[in-house]
Amino acid sequence: VLEGLDAFPINRRNEPIIAIGGGVVTDLVGFVASSWRRGVPHINVPTTLMGYVDAAIGVKTGINFQQHKNRLGSFSPPERVLLDHTFFQTLPHRHLLNGVGEILKLAIVKEPELFATLELYGSDCINAQFQDKTSWEILSTAVESMLAELVPNLFETELARVVDFGHTFSTALEMQDKLDLLHGEAVVIDMLLSSIIAWQRSLLSRNDLERIFSLVLTLRLPLSSEGLAPDLLMRSLMERQHHRNGVQRVPLPMGIGSYCFVANIGLEDVTQAVIFFKEWLQDNYYGNEIQNPTRIFQYRP
Repeated sequence: VLEGLDAFPINRRNEPIIAIGGGVVTDLVGFVASSWRRGVPHINVPTTLMGYVDAAIGVKTGINFQQHKNRLGSFSPPERVLLDHTFFQTLPHRHLLNGVGEILKLAIVKEPELFATLELYGSDCINAQFQDKTSWEILSTAVESMLAELVPNLFETELARVVDFGHTFSTALEMQDKLDLLHGEAVVIDMLLSSIIAWQRSLLSRNDLERIFSLVLTLRLPLSSEGLAPDLLMRSLMERQHHRNGVQRVPLPMGIGSYCFVANIGLEDVTQAVIFFKEWLQDNYYGNEIQNPTRIFQYRP
């Protein structure tokens, strides 16, 4: 990309680079734009649900480096973000569900009405590829909720961020090549593990825990227990703690639409959460007729 810019020298003030694609594309272009001649403008046009509700509307860019998730990056605010949900009609089903994971994240810890809407209409919206009126309301709420968290803290002067829910253990899972997990798929597994830990600590009621797990089933989000080794998850937690300036700052749900931060999750918490998750998966998910009992990911491109 940088070589292309060098071969086609743009005017660095009024010729923005236009990124049209998913989160990988918008992150890459944003990083390049922040680096080229110390910064040139860029415009994001997300074509995936993940990009629409998450990657393209923030100011952070992330590039994987030496088996580390988003180890390279910059703060690179786009000049504009152009949102068009009709792009979703071109997505493979798996990639549509990938973005649903980020919508669910906001619903669990911030938006109880959004959660209830997903319970009632989420499956219909997925089947409609997010093209109907209810889908538009879900998308609008998700974007507005994300921006409400990002805008006051654009450059992360405050490191306790509720939008990091689902992003404590998922980084290690996502970087395991053998697991072949998309970002949203890893986030959903992380959110379920985090919700179990919250329930184990009496922060989350059993009823709300069951609602969260039930909604994941209703939306038919891909799940797997493959690779859920407590030591791997703890390494991810320690890396996130380092990233958060030495404090865990793990967001946990305290009910549908509320949250708190904890700083003392240990190996026993993670181990018990993994045991619970695997048992639940065996009892509820493997027996679901819509799923493949040997390779759980039903939705492949």
